[in-house]
Amino acid sequence: MNTELTGIILMYLLLLVTAIPLGWYIGKVFSNEKTWLDGIFNPLDKLFFKVGGINTTKEMNWKQHLLALLTINLFWFLIAMFVLTNMSWLPLNPDANPSMSADLAFNTTVSFISNTNLQHYSGETGMSYLGQLVLMLFQFISAGCGMAICAMVFFAMKDKSTGNPVNFYVLFVKSCTRILFPLALLLALVFVLNGMPMTFEGKDTITTLQGDTVHVSRGPVAAFVAIKQIGTNGGGFFGPNSAHPFENPSYFTNIIETVSILLIPIAMIFALGYILKRKRLAYTIFGVMTIGFFLLLIPTIFNEIKGNPAIMQMGINQNLGSMEGKEIRFGSAASAYWAINTTVTSNGSVNAMHDSLTPLSGMFAMLGMMVNAFFGGVGVGFLNFYIFIILAVFISGLMVGRTPEFLGKKIEAREMKIAMIIALLHPLLILTGTAISSFLYAGNPTAYAGWLNNPGYHGFSEMLYEFSSSSANNGSGFEGLGDNSPFWNIACGIVMLLARYLPIIGPVAIAGILSNKKYIPESAGTLKTDTATFGLMVFAVIAIVAALSFFPALALGPIAEHFMLKP
Repeated sequence: MNTELTGIILMYLLLLVTAIPLGWYIGKVFSNEKTWLDGIFNPLDKLFFKVGGINTTKEMNWKQHLLALLTINLFWFLIAMFVLTNMSWLPLNPDANPSMSADLAFNTTVSFISNTNLQHYSGETGMSYLGQLVLMLFQFISAGCGMAICAMVFFAMKDKSTGNPVNFYVLFVKSCTRILFPLALLLALVFVLNGMPMTFEGKDTITTLQGDTVHVSRGPVAAFVAIKQIGTNGGGFFGPNSAHPFENPSYFTNIIETVSILLIPIAMIFALGYILKRKRLAYTIFGVMTIGFFLLLIPTIFNEIKGNPAIMQMGINQNLGSMEGKEIRFGSAASAYWAINTTVTSNGSVNAMHDSLTPLSGMFAMLGMMVNAFFGGVGVGFLNFYIFIILAVFISGLMVGRTPEFLGKKIEAREMKIAMIIALLHPLLILTGTAISSFLYAGNPTAYAGWLNNPGYHGFSEMLYEFSSSSANNGSGFEGLGDNSPFWNIACGIVMLLARYLPIIGPVAIAGILSNKKYIPESAGTLKTDTATFGLMVFAVIAIVAALSFFPALALGPIAEHFMLKP
């Protein structure tokens, strides 16, 4: 166990060493400053702008940014629906995988365009190579859109800003060509050198040592896995995701993938500090997110190393910790670390089955998605945190009897209404979806018998997890749930759509409104937002909102299950 804990510490230190300079680089890219990749990608950028007829010098307001974002996503949504419902006769289908039904194609398309990557299908049998390539492209598009819209908010937050001086299309293209593509290419090369397949040939046939004939699926795996991790997407090329040896061959690839998950979400915080020239604010935000991350991570690692108390009662030795549903090449501690990494971000990949986590570990994974503001997905994670900043500023202003201000702009009723609607949307989607599904199952368990393999407290947790994952645009799942049905495909698709775009529209609208307000110079009475005191206030707001919203539901699921395991 000491070796496993050392591995976790090394992974986290490697993450920090790479994320901080990457954040400065991202800040330079978005600020249109010279970088060492300009000579390579400037011609490519110009080609995209020319073909797209984009005027890169045109300034766009926040409404135009949102319109551009939604237009791009709608265009690719229609293309994906056509491909996924017609895969059987389209090219690049050497294994003759079937087309998707309309409800499954809807769920999958929404899932990947929204950076959720919830998968109600098994990749190697449910998707052609053309379908996989379309989804791989989506993993660039969704991450690029998130980074571009977040950069727009960064610029709107700048001191004395009277409008947004940036162009969405420029930010989007640069996010893809200058950040996502180079990192994904580097990772893909590392993965290929470490045994991941990268081919367009169909299944291979091998003979085992026992003489059995086995058909082994393969494909362009390395490229797919690279962008799934670096873009906090998480979609698996294979059903078991990164628990599959072709998606995660060794402990070394596990280190690289684990670091990649949090790399850009953390780097975006330091990019904020670079763009705003407010490094202390960036460190304050990073500190709050890190404290929340560790409060989820440490008990999860402890629970998985300690083992399952029900198995202990059977007299079975658990020297390696709780190993049900985990890969021996990773171990219980590294699997727990991955689980929290993925659930505090919008990366739904897994290297172990979350359905097999001990009850409280499953709860902490759910809490990461329920809070949805500790790092989060690329770009949109900060937008969720931005809402809590606005709430904390307003509450702090009320406490001292002063008009709330953030970065020299007054927070007034209009901004607060938007912030509260967005803050309440997340629990509304999770709890409403869980309530409806629980009502249907409890009312007629025979008709919905295929939904749950584990009725009772754990079955409730499976449904709660599914809607938490959908609303957080995460994509992981408690896989004891039979989710490939019209109800789950359509319900989760609707939740993913609302949870992706409304939480983007709200913060962008607030930032756009504030950017057009008159700048108020700081004075002795101005609330300092780059201090530990304010960071504590933001954390308190997050904790209170999460506790009031989700504790009753968690008490019915993982908490109740935990006490059932006690002797």
